Amino acid sequence: MRTAERTPRVTRYPELVRDASLIWLASGVVGVSFGAIVVTGGLPVWVPVVMSLVVYAGASQFSAVGVLLAGGGPVAAAATGLLLNTRTAAFSLAVADTIGRGRLARLVGAHLVADETVAFALAQPDPARRRAAFWICGVGLFVVWNATVLAGALAGSALGDTATYGLDAAFPAVLVALVLPTLREGAAVRRSALLGAALALAVTPAVPAGVPVLVALAGLALYGRGNSANVREGSAA
Repeated sequence: MRTAERTPRVTRYPELVRDASLIWLASGVVGVSFGAIVVTGGLPVWVPVVMSLVVYAGASQFSAVGVLLAGGGPVAAAATGLLLNTRTAAFSLAVADTIGRGRLARLVGAHLVADETVAFALAQPDPARRRAAFWICGVGLFVVWNATVLAGALAGSALGDTATYGLDAAFPAVLVALVLPTLREGAAVRRSALLGAALALAVTPAVPAGVPVLVALAGLALYGRGNSANVREGSAA
């Protein structure tokens, strides 16, 4: 029994490593692009590297750098990043039990909370697999993101814009693939997802990158209303 408990999650769930590798690959493409964009924009190499280690939030990093490159100050850049990253508060609540109960686990796990890790974890069928999925995906994603940001920053302008090759589409495509299985859980989930997607698409042309994700959270109101109605119907029965 003890041997089984001490077996690393990576060896117990090789299929999770296989599936997570697709997320790592997509993240790596975006990381290289981010590092290259920052350096070619005129900022020193250490900026994207330190930001990726400390902030570790793709959309927020892009937005903050955009403010800096446009001539804004560090306060405005930080405020923009914080605003866009508030969505992780909801994500953290969704995986609070999955991360673990120890202080160290919660401290490290909170830093690894991201769109991809949460979606990957919640797509798993049971608590044990969700916890393993969160840590496997989260640790791997953190390593890959920081390594590729460094690589992109060092390469600088030699790479050009990765969006030219359509590689920027890999990231959202992986997220869609992770979310689709969840939509099979019930009509309430599908209605909420459709409302959130519609709201996000509607505001995308008018707001900075990352804000549409926050707006999409309004779809949860429809999910809560549907659940409340189901509860009342069950009580009446």
